[in-house]
Amino acid sequence: MRWAAAALILCAIAAPERGLAAVAKDVGVANDGTAAKDTGGPPPSITGFYPLSQVHRGLMATAWTVFEGTRPEPMQVEILGILRGARGPGQDLILARLRGARPEYTGVVEGMSGSPVYVGDKLMGSLSYRIGQFSKEPIAGITPIAQMLEVKDLPDQGPGIRDQGSEIGEQSSENRDQEHPAGDQSALAEAGMQMQPMETPLVMSGFSPAAIEFWRSHVQLPGLETVAAGGMGESQTGDEPDKRAEKMLEPGSAVSALLVRGDLEISATCTVTYIDPKQLLACGHPVLQSGPISLPMTTAEVVATLASPLNAFKIINTGATVGAFTEDRESAIGGVLGATAHMIPMHITLEGAGTPGNVNVEILDQPGLTPQAVEVVLFESLLERNQSTSEMSYHVTGTIDLEGFPPLPVDSWSSGGETSSAQLMVAAEAAARFNAIYTNSERRGMVRGVDLHVEAIPRRLSVALESARLVSSDLVHAGDTVEVEATLRPWQQAVRNVRIRIKLPDRLESGNVRLLVSDAATLDRTLNQPKLAPKAATMASVLARARRTHAADRVYVSILAPETQAGWDGETLAAVPLSMANALETVRSTDDISLNGESAEEAGDAPAGGLLSGFQILNVHIDTGGGLN
Repeated sequence: MRWAAAALILCAIAAPERGLAAVAKDVGVANDGTAAKDTGGPPPSITGFYPLSQVHRGLMATAWTVFEGTRPEPMQVEILGILRGARGPGQDLILARLRGARPEYTGVVEGMSGSPVYVGDKLMGSLSYRIGQFSKEPIAGITPIAQMLEVKDLPDQGPGIRDQGSEIGEQSSENRDQEHPAGDQSALAEAGMQMQPMETPLVMSGFSPAAIEFWRSHVQLPGLETVAAGGMGESQTGDEPDKRAEKMLEPGSAVSALLVRGDLEISATCTVTYIDPKQLLACGHPVLQSGPISLPMTTAEVVATLASPLNAFKIINTGATVGAFTEDRESAIGGVLGATAHMIPMHITLEGAGTPGNVNVEILDQPGLTPQAVEVVLFESLLERNQSTSEMSYHVTGTIDLEGFPPLPVDSWSSGGETSSAQLMVAAEAAARFNAIYTNSERRGMVRGVDLHVEAIPRRLSVALESARLVSSDLVHAGDTVEVEATLRPWQQAVRNVRIRIKLPDRLESGNVRLLVSDAATLDRTLNQPKLAPKAATMASVLARARRTHAADRVYVSILAPETQAGWDGETLAAVPLSMANALETVRSTDDISLNGESAEEAGDAPAGGLLSGFQILNVHIDTGGGLN
């Protein structure tokens, strides 16, 4: 009560022309001189927008946010001044001090960004920025509402919304031409601190610490703070918007954008600033810095607000789907109520050690994040099994369904006991296959789905190719059938020999010919020689190479004939005629073409009994005359 009376007197002295009653309304003081109680919402129904030209030092306002549960609570806001151009040319920021028991205890909190700030029943903007860390006072920056409403005025929105946004946008331009007090901007610069967006808590629900650490190390997005404290709500894969839940949203409510949903969930949460029957604005700053987006929008429950000088944040349970976020812009994120977001379905079937299982999720379709999301979901799916051990090996097969192209096959192996985690290695290899088509410049259609089957094998699969030899004589004739014996050494098992019979081509001329006995990776590298002028792979070449990638659990024998080999658009052409090779030579510096003086041709293979590594070269001499076989 003493604080309220003192604030009333000071503000009345600072602005005598406004009158005591008006000041009392601003600071939230009742007619009897007592401070207004900080009780739960709803926030006031707005009658308009408070113009930036009338914002001044000493002005008192009220902000609304959720500290626990789903009902917004008020907190008093003391305006300190305006930082002109703090967010960029013509992008002003209102500097404010938060007052009240809640904010003075918690400080500026992750997830608070977007909390609407009112002067009376007029919306001024949203709490969106903070200054440094370990601050002794809850000092925050407010994004003016006029700048946020510009997000509604983007060309792809409805004409009625566009008209309303244009009026506010014009008012914003006029206001920026007027003089504003500089606030404490110079003092902040001297202190070596700067205004920065309040971090948005990125909650990874259902993920283990190892998967969360992987995500943190591979995804660097300013303004997102990955936390493991939070839970999943009602939103599931394929959810339609919930009309009943939509009606519960109001300014000050917590709202979440889902990057992954289903059996695992990744969500970013902030606060609703403005809402109308069709759409809403939140955050007061970008989240992914992506511009156009398509992410499910859900309600959110604040289980608790964790107070910390270093990293205060809201602990969130996401709720029901109410629409889709469609814009991620500099001054706000925008969502359309009742809309359905486009997501990529991902289904993983787990078999082998332990009981069979399934993981079903939907993943955002957003360049720069989708491949990492695919990888971390697969990684977590392999980690969550009780039967997982350091010796566990994995075989991942499946398809990536791409609109306008045949399904892309996936066939990846990893052996336990290596220097890197087997789960991480196989997840990275499968994600690389996905990334090759997802980021390809020729892709036009959507990725319709990712279906993977994982076989867990409870032992180390590594097999070394120890040696190889010719069973028959090394003096042969064209067309002969020869036999090669490979000596394989499985991990901590007895050495075993594998024999492979191959037929030499009839076209071979007399002279020396090499035979390559190898694992799959060596054979694939031999068939895909480096280009003189490497270019970005076309979709056709990516698909072609994926379909002829060799299985990693077999041993191969290939003929390396002294003939020209050409690589073109993902295909390998053996025994290229000299005239064709000469023609290709003239364009290999500009086209995606490789030429090699030795032509590789796969001749035979056999099971290796595990994940094979290594190669050997054998020499045979082609003699003139008829063959012996």
